[in-house]
Amino acid sequence: MAFLEINDLVKEYHTGEVTVRAADGISFAVEKGELAVVVGPSGAGKSTVLNILGGMDTCDSGSMVIDGRQMAKCNRRQLAEYRRGDIGFVFQFYNLIPNLTALENVELAAQICPDHRNAAETLELVGLGKRLGHFPAQLSGGEQQRVAIARALAKNPKLLLCDEPTGALDYRTGKVVLKLLQLASLEQGITVVIVTHNLALTAMGDRVIHIRNGRAESVERNTHPASIDSIEW
Repeated sequence: MAFLEINDLVKEYHTGEVTVRAADGISFAVEKGELAVVVGPSGAGKSTVLNILGGMDTCDSGSMVIDGRQMAKCNRRQLAEYRRGDIGFVFQFYNLIPNLTALENVELAAQICPDHRNAAETLELVGLGKRLGHFPAQLSGGEQQRVAIARALAKNPKLLLCDEPTGALDYRTGKVVLKLLQLASLEQGITVVIVTHNLALTAMGDRVIHIRNGRAESVERNTHPASIDSIEW
Protein backbone atom coordinates (compact mmCIF):
# COMPACT_ATOMS: atom_id res chain seq x y z
CA MET A 1 0.00 0.00 0.00
CA ALA A 2 1.19 3.52 -0.81
CA PHE A 3 2.08 5.97 1.98
CA LEU A 4 -0.89 8.16 1.02
CA GLU A 5 -3.90 6.63 -0.68
CA ILE A 6 -7.37 8.09 -1.19
CA ASN A 7 -10.20 6.25 -2.90
CA ASP A 8 -13.56 7.61 -4.15
CA LEU A 9 -13.34 10.67 -1.89
CA VAL A 10 -16.59 12.66 -1.82
CA LYS A 11 -17.18 16.00 -0.12
CA GLU A 12 -20.31 18.11 -0.43
CA TYR A 13 -21.04 21.61 0.85
CA HIS A 14 -24.60 22.80 1.41
CA THR A 15 -25.74 26.43 1.21
CA GLY A 16 -29.48 26.66 1.61
CA GLU A 17 -30.98 24.49 -1.09
CA VAL A 18 -27.76 24.47 -3.14
CA THR A 19 -25.38 21.49 -2.91
CA VAL A 20 -21.86 21.75 -4.27
CA ARG A 21 -19.88 18.53 -4.67
CA ALA A 22 -16.32 19.83 -4.27
CA ALA A 23 -14.83 16.32 -4.38
CA ASP A 24 -16.68 13.87 -6.59
CA GLY A 25 -14.98 10.50 -6.18
CA ILE A 26 -11.32 11.56 -6.22
CA SER A 27 -8.75 8.74 -6.14
CA PHE A 28 -4.94 8.82 -6.19
CA ALA A 29 -1.90 7.53 -4.32
CA VAL A 30 1.50 8.99 -3.37
CA GLU A 31 4.51 6.97 -2.23
CA LYS A 32 6.61 7.88 0.81
CA GLY A 33 9.20 10.56 0.06
CA GLU A 34 7.62 11.61 -3.22
CA LEU A 35 6.86 15.17 -4.21
CA ALA A 36 3.36 15.28 -5.68
CA VAL A 37 2.00 18.26 -7.60
CA VAL A 38 -1.78 18.69 -7.64
CA VAL A 39 -2.89 21.02 -10.43
CA GLY A 40 -6.18 22.26 -11.77
CA PRO A 41 -8.24 25.41 -12.35
CA SER A 42 -9.86 27.44 -9.59
CA GLY A 43 -12.84 25.63 -8.11
CA ALA A 44 -11.66 22.23 -9.30
CA GLY A 45 -11.45 20.78 -5.79
CA LYS A 46 -7.70 21.09 -5.10
CA SER A 47 -8.00 22.95 -1.80
CA THR A 48 -10.80 20.65 -0.65
CA VAL A 49 -8.49 17.67 -1.12
CA LEU A 50 -5.68 19.46 0.72
CA ASN A 51 -7.95 20.35 3.65
CA ILE A 52 -9.07 16.72 3.97
CA LEU A 53 -5.49 15.45 3.68
CA GLY A 54 -4.48 17.84 6.46
CA GLY A 55 -7.28 16.80 8.79
CA MET A 56 -8.86 20.28 8.64
CA ASP A 57 -11.99 18.87 7.03
CA THR A 58 -13.60 15.44 6.69
CA CYS A 59 -15.01 13.59 3.72
CA ASP A 60 -18.63 12.49 3.34
CA SER A 61 -17.65 9.13 1.88
CA GLY A 62 -14.65 7.27 0.54
CA SER A 63 -11.42 6.31 2.25
CA MET A 64 -8.12 8.01 3.03
CA VAL A 65 -5.18 5.99 4.32
CA ILE A 66 -1.99 7.75 5.42
CA ASP A 67 0.97 5.72 6.66
CA GLY A 68 -1.31 2.72 7.14
CA ARG A 69 -3.92 4.61 9.16
CA GLN A 70 -7.54 4.94 8.00
CA MET A 71 -8.10 8.66 8.52
CA ALA A 72 -11.76 8.71 7.44
CA LYS A 73 -12.65 6.94 10.70
CA CYS A 74 -10.86 9.39 13.01
CA ASN A 75 -12.80 11.53 15.48
CA ARG A 76 -12.08 15.21 16.20
CA ARG A 77 -9.53 14.51 18.92
CA GLN A 78 -7.65 12.05 16.73
CA LEU A 79 -7.66 14.52 13.83
CA ALA A 80 -6.28 17.23 16.12
CA GLU A 81 -3.45 14.91 17.19
CA TYR A 82 -2.80 14.06 13.54
CA ARG A 83 -2.57 17.75 12.57
CA ARG A 84 -0.31 18.48 15.51
CA GLY A 85 2.10 15.59 15.13
CA ASP A 86 2.12 14.34 11.55
CA ILE A 87 1.41 17.31 9.27
CA GLY A 88 3.35 20.39 8.24
CA PHE A 89 1.47 23.19 6.47
CA VAL A 90 2.79 25.86 4.12
CA PHE A 91 0.18 28.35 2.87
CA GLN A 92 0.14 31.09 0.24
CA PHE A 93 0.07 33.69 3.01
CA TYR A 94 2.61 33.00 5.69
CA ASN A 95 0.41 33.11 8.82
CA LEU A 96 3.29 34.06 11.09
CA ILE A 97 2.59 35.53 14.52
CA PRO A 98 3.65 39.18 14.12
CA ASN A 99 4.83 39.81 17.69
CA LEU A 100 7.11 36.75 17.72
CA THR A 101 10.56 36.59 16.14
CA ALA A 102 11.40 34.15 13.38
CA LEU A 103 12.96 31.83 15.95
CA GLU A 104 9.97 32.08 18.30
CA ASN A 105 7.52 31.38 15.47
CA VAL A 106 9.37 28.16 14.65
CA GLU A 107 9.88 27.19 18.31
CA LEU A 108 6.16 27.58 19.00
CA ALA A 109 5.27 25.01 16.33
CA ALA A 110 8.11 22.67 17.28
CA GLN A 111 7.13 22.56 20.95
CA ILE A 112 3.81 20.84 20.25
CA CYS A 113 5.57 17.83 18.68
CA PRO A 114 7.49 15.26 20.72
CA ASP A 115 9.95 14.45 17.91
CA HIS A 116 10.64 18.01 16.79
CA ARG A 117 13.81 19.45 15.27
CA ASN A 118 15.93 22.24 16.68
CA ALA A 119 14.32 25.53 15.62
CA ALA A 120 17.54 27.49 15.10
CA GLU A 121 19.10 24.69 13.07
CA THR A 122 15.97 24.45 10.90
CA LEU A 123 16.07 28.18 10.19
CA GLU A 124 19.74 27.79 9.28
CA LEU A 125 18.68 25.02 6.89
CA VAL A 126 16.40 27.44 5.00
CA GLY A 127 19.07 30.15 4.89
CA LEU A 128 17.85 32.33 7.76
CA GLY A 129 20.48 31.60 10.38
CA LYS A 130 21.29 35.32 10.66
CA ARG A 131 17.65 36.44 10.90
CA LEU A 132 16.57 34.52 14.02
CA GLY A 133 15.76 37.63 16.05
CA HIS A 134 13.86 39.46 13.33
CA PHE A 135 10.10 39.95 13.49
CA PRO A 136 7.93 39.15 10.44
CA ALA A 137 7.55 42.86 9.58
CA GLN A 138 11.35 43.08 9.34
CA LEU A 139 11.52 40.24 6.78
CA SER A 140 10.79 40.20 3.06
CA GLY A 141 7.93 38.10 1.69
CA GLY A 142 10.34 35.38 0.61
CA GLU A 143 12.01 35.34 4.03
CA GLN A 144 8.63 35.09 5.75
CA GLN A 145 7.73 32.13 3.55
CA ARG A 146 11.03 30.48 4.43
CA VAL A 147 10.20 30.95 8.11
CA ALA A 148 6.86 29.28 7.39
CA ILE A 149 8.67 26.37 5.74
CA ALA A 150 11.08 26.12 8.67
CA ARG A 151 8.10 26.12 11.03
CA ALA A 152 6.58 23.21 9.12
CA LEU A 153 9.86 21.28 8.87
CA ALA A 154 10.67 21.76 12.57
CA LYS A 155 7.68 19.58 13.40
CA ASN A 156 9.49 16.74 11.62
CA PRO A 157 6.28 15.94 9.72
CA LYS A 158 5.40 12.78 7.86
CA LEU A 159 3.51 14.83 5.28
CA LEU A 160 4.17 18.40 4.14
CA LEU A 161 1.14 20.09 2.55
CA CYS A 162 1.64 23.27 0.53
CA ASP A 163 -1.23 25.40 -0.78
CA GLU A 164 -0.03 27.77 -3.55
CA PRO A 165 3.22 28.34 -1.59
CA THR A 166 4.61 30.84 -4.13
CA GLY A 167 1.34 32.64 -4.91
CA ALA A 168 2.36 35.80 -3.03
CA LEU A 169 5.99 35.77 -4.20
CA ASP A 170 7.85 37.08 -7.22
CA TYR A 171 9.31 34.63 -9.74
CA ARG A 172 12.85 34.58 -8.38
CA THR A 173 11.86 34.25 -4.72
CA GLY A 174 9.28 31.62 -5.65
CA LYS A 175 12.02 29.48 -7.12
CA VAL A 176 14.01 29.66 -3.88
CA VAL A 177 10.98 28.50 -1.91
CA LEU A 178 10.19 25.67 -4.34
CA LYS A 179 13.82 24.53 -4.17
CA LEU A 180 13.49 24.14 -0.41
CA LEU A 181 10.35 22.05 -0.83
CA GLN A 182 12.00 19.88 -3.46
CA LEU A 183 15.01 19.32 -1.19
CA ALA A 184 12.71 18.35 1.69
CA SER A 185 11.57 15.45 -0.48
CA LEU A 186 14.91 14.56 -2.07
CA GLU A 187 17.22 14.91 0.93
CA GLN A 188 14.97 14.47 3.97
CA GLY A 189 12.53 11.88 2.61
CA ILE A 190 9.45 13.92 3.51
CA THR A 191 6.33 13.28 1.44
CA VAL A 192 5.39 16.65 -0.06
CA VAL A 193 2.11 17.63 -1.73
CA ILE A 194 2.01 20.98 -3.55
CA VAL A 195 -1.33 22.37 -4.74
CA THR A 196 -0.98 24.92 -7.54
CA HIS A 197 -2.62 26.30 -10.66
CA ASN A 198 0.83 26.70 -12.29
CA LEU A 199 1.16 23.90 -14.84
CA ALA A 200 4.90 24.56 -15.25
CA LEU A 201 5.50 23.10 -11.79
CA THR A 202 4.32 19.66 -12.87
CA ALA A 203 7.82 19.07 -14.23
CA MET A 204 9.26 19.01 -10.68
CA GLY A 205 6.85 16.40 -9.34
CA ASP A 206 7.48 12.69 -8.90
CA ARG A 207 3.74 12.37 -9.33
CA VAL A 208 1.29 14.77 -10.97
CA ILE A 209 -2.43 14.75 -10.19
CA HIS A 210 -4.75 16.76 -12.48
CA ILE A 211 -7.96 17.73 -10.69
CA ARG A 212 -10.99 18.94 -12.64
CA ASN A 213 -14.66 19.20 -11.65
CA GLY A 214 -14.02 17.45 -8.34
CA ARG A 215 -12.34 14.40 -9.88
CA ALA A 216 -8.77 13.23 -10.50
CA GLU A 217 -8.80 13.53 -14.28
CA SER A 218 -5.37 11.91 -14.57
CA VAL A 219 -2.50 10.73 -12.37
CA GLU A 220 0.95 10.63 -13.94
CA ARG A 221 4.23 9.18 -12.64
CA ASN A 222 7.22 11.31 -13.62
CA THR A 223 10.33 9.11 -13.76
CA HIS A 224 12.70 12.05 -14.27
CA PRO A 225 11.55 15.05 -12.23
CA ALA A 226 13.22 18.32 -13.21
CA SER A 227 15.17 20.48 -10.80
CA ILE A 228 13.26 23.66 -10.08
CA ASP A 229 16.36 25.53 -11.30
CA SER A 230 15.61 24.39 -14.86
CA ILE A 231 11.90 25.24 -14.88
CA GLU A 232 10.65 28.49 -16.42
CA TRP A 233 7.18 30.04 -16.38
